[in-house]
Amino acid sequence: MLLENNFINKERNKIMDLAEFVVLENYKHHSNGSLPINYYESIEALYNEEVNYMDNSEVFISRNAYGEILGTIRVLKWNYKTKLPLEKIFGISPLDITGNTVLKSIWHIGRFAIKKDVRNINLLKKLMVQAIAPICKNKNSIAFAECDSKLLRIMLAMGIKATVIGESVNYLGSETIPVCMTYEGLIDFYNDNKKLLLHTAEIKTHQFNLAQKNLA
Repeated sequence: MLLENNFINKERNKIMDLAEFVVLENYKHHSNGSLPINYYESIEALYNEEVNYMDNSEVFISRNAYGEILGTIRVLKWNYKTKLPLEKIFGISPLDITGNTVLKSIWHIGRFAIKKDVRNINLLKKLMVQAIAPICKNKNSIAFAECDSKLLRIMLAMGIKATVIGESVNYLGSETIPVCMTYEGLIDFYNDNKKLLLHTAEIKTHQFNLAQKNLA
């Protein structure tokens, strides 16, 4: 698995790759590949959101040796100003849950998707541990996410403790549930899987190898 990190190399075409992959894979997984007529509006909306988040986010894109995307995830440190998907989709402000305090380190995890024909639990774990690594550096951290109901069951089975904070809605073709996760709810999973964590030097090496492969 080759892993890119757009925090190191924030190219807008890669953010578009992310947006297209997330939207199309969601419909492949949950709607038998049937796309709504206006599906490209969802891609554009997601792309515009992620460009707006770029200064405070890390985007991880896993590719195979041929450059094809296998999985994605994004972690964002909230600046207490930008409207998160949690609020746009569910009408829930993080401060409704945490209270109006700047002592909390508030994060959002999103854009998690894995190619439909990929059956690799380690890829799921590797992407997830990359996303929660900065959250697990601070005991006052809390993270929010919008999870597909099937993914939520898998996360709970893997030992990630997530609390449902609202009613589910249909989003990108699937039942989506708003959740929050605390440092205490993530640290056990992190400690069990941090051996899968790729560090900056390794990511740069993977990026170089991928570039060389594409030039060959």
